[in-house]
Amino acid sequence: VQLQASGGGLVQAGGSLRLSCAASGSIFSINEMGWYRQSPGKQREMVGSRTSSGSTNYADSVKGRFTASGDNDKNTVYLQMNSLNSEDTAVYYCKADVVVITSWGRRREVHWGRGTLVTVSS
Repeated sequence: VQLQASGGGLVQAGGSLRLSCAASGSIFSINEMGWYRQSPGKQREMVGSRTSSGSTNYADSVKGRFTASGDNDKNTVYLQMNSLNSEDTAVYYCKADVVVITSWGRRREVHWGRGTLVTVSS
């Protein structure tokens, strides 16, 4: 399974960015896809996630500002980030909890993307 993330970049405080993450490979189904972030000196934290049924979950720090959405047909999850501030500066990682097809049947796996940098300037 490969995760291709895009959409990071430099934005001014108060601005917006949209992250995308597409999963590909021998995927039977996707349980959940989401976004985590990590800034220097801090642990990786969950930002927002979305199940295949459309349920979402967010960190308290981004509630009301970030929105996770997705396209099940495209195995893609998006993270719309509004009202960005300097605390949102981090490397954002896509995570996918999937069921894959193997020679021996199906298996649940968790995969991570390579990360995309979001920098918010004040």
